[in-house]
Amino acid sequence: MDRVEVNGAEADGEDLRMLARAHYAHFSSMQARDRAVRGLDLHLKRLDDGTRELFGTALDSDRVRSLVRHALRAGPDAVTVRVTVFSRRQDAVLRGEPVEPDVAVTTGDPLPARTAPVRLRTVEYERDLAHVKHAGTFGLGLHRRRAVLAGYDDALFTDRDGRIGEASISNIGFFDGERFVWPRAAVLPGITMQLLERGLAAKGVPSERREIHLRDLGAWASGTPALAAFLSNSISPAVPVAGIDETALSVGPDVTNLLVACYETNPWDTV
Repeated sequence: MDRVEVNGAEADGEDLRMLARAHYAHFSSMQARDRAVRGLDLHLKRLDDGTRELFGTALDSDRVRSLVRHALRAGPDAVTVRVTVFSRRQDAVLRGEPVEPDVAVTTGDPLPARTAPVRLRTVEYERDLAHVKHAGTFGLGLHRRRAVLAGYDDALFTDRDGRIGEASISNIGFFDGERFVWPRAAVLPGITMQLLERGLAAKGVPSERREIHLRDLGAWASGTPALAAFLSNSISPAVPVAGIDETALSVGPDVTNLLVACYETNPWDTV
C-alpha cells in the first residue's frame, strides 16, 4: 500500500485532498533499493529545474534527499518512490509570485521490469511543456487507452511535422546495427534514457540524437541489418518494440541484453 509524506510528515486527509487537486505540479519517479537510487543526481536536477520553471524558486537537493530518506525509513528495502513538487499557495502561483514549494514523497510496492515485446500505434500529439515531467497526464492516458482498445500496447507520439517523439510514459530508441539513435523532438528527457546514454558511452557504443520522421520508418526498418527499437522508463530500461503501426521491427535478445548491461554500469547512489 502506498504511503505519503508531505514535507516530512505523514499526510493527513487535507494533504491528500490537496494533492488530489494539485494539477499544477511536477514529479520524478524512481526505484529505490536498500535506500539507494540509480541516477539520483539526474532526479535531483530534474526536480530543481522543474521547480525553477513552474514556481520561480530553486529546490534544495539536500532538502529533497532528507525527505526521501525520511520516507524510506518507514518502508521495506525495495520500493517505488515518487517525489511530487506542488504548492498549497495556488493563489500566489496563479498571480505569478515565486513560492517555496511543498514536497510530497510517496512510497509503494516495487514494480517489476517489463520484458515482453510491445506494439505501438502512432498518433499526432504534442504535450504542453514536454521537457518537464508535470502532472498534466490526461492526454497520455487517453491515447494509451485508445491504442490498447485498437489492439496495441501503447501509443507513440508524433508531432505536426511527422517527427517521432516518445511513447505515453516511455522514451523510444532505435538501433540500426551500428549505433543507437534517440529521436530529436519535443520530448521528456527520461532519467533512464540519460542513464543508458551514460552506459553506452562508458562501453564505447556510439549513440546520437537526430530527427526521425514517421515517413522514413518503413524504409529504415527494411534495411540490413533489421532495425530494432525499444522503450525505456523508470521501471524498465529496455522493452523490445515488435512493431510500429504496420511496420514490423527486429526483436532479439542481443540489443536488449546490451542495453541492460549499459544501464547497470550506473551505480546505486545512496539517498
